[in-house]
Amino acid sequence: MALSLAVSPCPNDTFVFHALVHGLIPGTPEVNLTFADVDVTNTAAERGEFDLVKVSYAALPWLLDDYELLPTGGALGRGCGPLVLARDAGQDVAGATVAVPGDRTTAYLLFRLWSADRAPARVQVVPFHEIMPGVAAGTWDAGLVIHEARFTYQQHGLVALADLGEWWEADTGLPIPLGAILAKRGVVDPAEATEWIRNSVSMAWANPEASRDFILANAQEMDPAVVQQHIALYVNEFTLELGRDGLAAADALLQRAAAAGLTPSVKPFN
Repeated sequence: MALSLAVSPCPNDTFVFHALVHGLIPGTPEVNLTFADVDVTNTAAERGEFDLVKVSYAALPWLLDDYELLPTGGALGRGCGPLVLARDAGQDVAGATVAVPGDRTTAYLLFRLWSADRAPARVQVVPFHEIMPGVAAGTWDAGLVIHEARFTYQQHGLVALADLGEWWEADTGLPIPLGAILAKRGVVDPAEATEWIRNSVSMAWANPEASRDFILANAQEMDPAVVQQHIALYVNEFTLELGRDGLAAADALLQRAAAAGLTPSVKPFN
């Protein structure tokens, strides 16, 4: 029976899952792949639509009854956090209108924790690709961006008001937990799925050229140099194995969010 998988079209996901999706790992099932932005997968997972799915860590409190967190394949790291962008370096988010890519994304949860004492007047959820052009055009005072926007925001004439990854790391000493891989309980054996994905990551690192065409065909940012920067930043040791630091980062984010009344509480992973 085919396995349904949903990930983003971003280069880190296509790099990580190329071998699994293309049947290059012996003993794995056929995979039916769906590409969707993380705000879409967060909602789809709540409806139980996929067997394996990439979601925001911030969405886990609503998903862990039906899904199990896998210790591999996700996106955590250092120096890779969301950015708050504006046209003017003097822009204050207090009382401002801010565009965000999703209301259950890790980026937005970090933004809410960071801006707790200077809350914006209005937050609008918009498609990710509209945020930077919209901020540049004055549609919104500021925007919250992720992924390859870290490498391209200057092209829109924007400045970074805050790097929420730097803020998080300085405050906690932990990596920033961005995207998690979940396996549907009762449908996917988590140990098997973990092994499949670890093999897929290892194969991607061993032969990066094998996935190049697949990555570029689906990348929203087509410049090969930006694609390589993206992969180098978001595919790291935590992608292969969350480990104690990765689990501690997930715990820190979700415990702080629950304490602030932003999410339901969950049991610690560590």
